Amino acid sequence: MKIATWNVNSLKVRLPQVLNWLEANPVDALCLQELKLADEHFPLEAFTEIGYHAVWAGQKTYNGVAIISREPGRDTRRNLPGFEDPQQRVIATTLPSPAGEVRVISAYCPNGQSVGSDKYEYKLRWFLALRDWLEAELQMHPRLAVLGDYNVAPADEDVHDPAKWEGDVLVSGPEREAFQALLDLGLTDAFRLFPQPEKSFSWWDYRRFAFRRNAGLRIDHILLSESLRPLCTACHIDKEPRALEQPSDHVPVVATLGL
Repeated sequence: MKIATWNVNSLKVRLPQVLNWLEANPVDALCLQELKLADEHFPLEAFTEIGYHAVWAGQKTYNGVAIISREPGRDTRRNLPGFEDPQQRVIATTLPSPAGEVRVISAYCPNGQSVGSDKYEYKLRWFLALRDWLEAELQMHPRLAVLGDYNVAPADEDVHDPAKWEGDVLVSGPEREAFQALLDLGLTDAFRLFPQPEKSFSWWDYRRFAFRRNAGLRIDHILLSESLRPLCTACHIDKEPRALEQPSDHVPVVATLGL
């Protein structure tokens, strides 16, 4: 079973790239973030034509998440329970597998804008609500995978220039602590289960030729529950889509599970 995450930074703009990627990489589940389109404009037919099902939570212009899957999901939930938020940032569904059902979550975590801002405080509150919800989800779904754009580079090795970014948003201490609180639930960063090339990133700014210089951050992650961790056989970042014309500033992250 292969699962992947990709912040596409506008599904309307990037739909042909997503469809082409799925045909070349027929994963069982693809979690998308930053759809940037309203529910009624979600291109469901385009995915069904290539053999996929979909669940989504859209929002005009901003945010939006989806799960594209080979098999239909069930018990789908949108947003964080008990956390009042007009922004569409979370969707979860349960997918079948030969080893039993797997709970898959697509999350688009807040950016935070700048340390100390209102959006930064909202980000920290949002992470706390996410942690509390995931704690409950894990009790109901021992096979659980949380995929998405976390907008946190967990360690200095996930940053192209740690000194330049020190104390900034995406790498600040409170943000990294919020990410670690998710791991403390028993979740594991699938990418770090395996030896990886140095300077492995999943996001590069559009400005200053950042991709060409590999001046990026690793902020897109696949977190696996304790039941899934020993079944993970590989995890990699696919940089190829970033070299396309009009790419997203993020690229897919893919994990393989022995299910």
